Amino acid sequence: MDGDRSEYSDGYVVISGNKIVDVGAGTPPEYPGAQVIDGSGCLITPGLVNTHHHLYQWITRGLAADSTLFEWLTTLYPVWAGIDADAVHVAATGGLTWLAKTGCTTTTDHHYVVPRDAGDVFEAEITAAAQVGLRFHPCRGSMDLGQSSGGLPPDHVVEKLDDILTGTQSVIDRWHDPNPGSMLQIAVAPCSPFSVTEALLRESATLARENGVRMHTHLAETLDEERFCREHFGCTPVEYMERVGWVGPDVWYAHAVHLDDAGIETMARTGTAAAHCPTSNARLGAGIARAADLVNGGVTVGLGVDGAASNEACSLIEESRHALLFARAKGGPQTMTVRKALELGTIAGARVLGREGEIGSIEVGKLADLAVWKLDTVAHAGITDPVAALVLGSTPPLKLLLVNGRIVVADGRVTTVDEDVVASDVARAHRDLLGKA
Repeated sequence: MDGDRSEYSDGYVVISGNKIVDVGAGTPPEYPGAQVIDGSGCLITPGLVNTHHHLYQWITRGLAADSTLFEWLTTLYPVWAGIDADAVHVAATGGLTWLAKTGCTTTTDHHYVVPRDAGDVFEAEITAAAQVGLRFHPCRGSMDLGQSSGGLPPDHVVEKLDDILTGTQSVIDRWHDPNPGSMLQIAVAPCSPFSVTEALLRESATLARENGVRMHTHLAETLDEERFCREHFGCTPVEYMERVGWVGPDVWYAHAVHLDDAGIETMARTGTAAAHCPTSNARLGAGIARAADLVNGGVTVGLGVDGAASNEACSLIEESRHALLFARAKGGPQTMTVRKALELGTIAGARVLGREGEIGSIEVGKLADLAVWKLDTVAHAGITDPVAALVLGSTPPLKLLLVNGRIVVADGRVTTVDEDVVASDVARAHRDLLGKA
């Protein structure tokens, strides 16, 4: 995924510390004392970059399985209202562990449910990411438009505007690391047009830009949202976002399914990016995003697994496959190539997060975030093109996952946490939360 889209059928990658120091074809030079990992039968790619997630939902999977987005939300809001810091830590550990096992090295998280007396839910997920070992971009989410004021969420799961701004500033001050090689960067993320006020959007944009952090929100996910925006604001979702200052190269939208040509042009003109979530959009019947039109129109498009309660698989490499298949189902087999689909999950995702100079490709000087996929098993052996094997085939096992030069997955097992303990903790937290609801 470098600028020349270099590919080596037989080659090597050399890492020193947390950086890539050499890449090439054939046999590598001698490095006395180096640890050598044999990648025969494997495909090495950049680590995958997940641009949209809701980790807390890992303990609420399988609910409202046949519902629309608004029905799904109204079913789950009362359950999510019971989360606390312990539940968030368990859920995040489970979700991050699975992301690692499926090739993801960098992930965002959009956490917008902040119940009173829940403890520090942001510390809970941040410590989970440090434990699992993934590069983390948590987004301090928020909702301040409850049902009594015309919004969708129940009043008891929304916050007051001043509390949101104070809480967001606190998260940035405590956790955001803007330095090169950062493992932790914060974004500001009001939830959606139907769950936040215009004042929150405007003031959170000001806060984000004063602090030099990125901005994220859901947008244009369903036709219900389109109708909501037209009824309440007299315009499309993208027009509303431009009106309140939520466009620019520091902004990315989750979903961006229902866009007209003018909306795509606005995003391209302003440098606003998108997180394409094809599996979740299909699971909720939201529609198929115009991913190819966005890319061809000059919009940066990354991939997101979205929340685990609307995508129980949460495998980012599956998002590459589904992005390709859905694009081709709409536009034909030349609409998206297998390499473009992989690009969306790597270098394009890094570009969405402002990290293209550090991650997303295998280049000298970049951070050592790499996935080594085994393609010599019965599921993939004999597939001519290894990239097609990865994108179109079933998800391969990982021989190795490196994040910042550290081994996080080896021979299909996460090395940083006990997977059996994580699974047991998730089952307990799921039962406890449903029992509380």
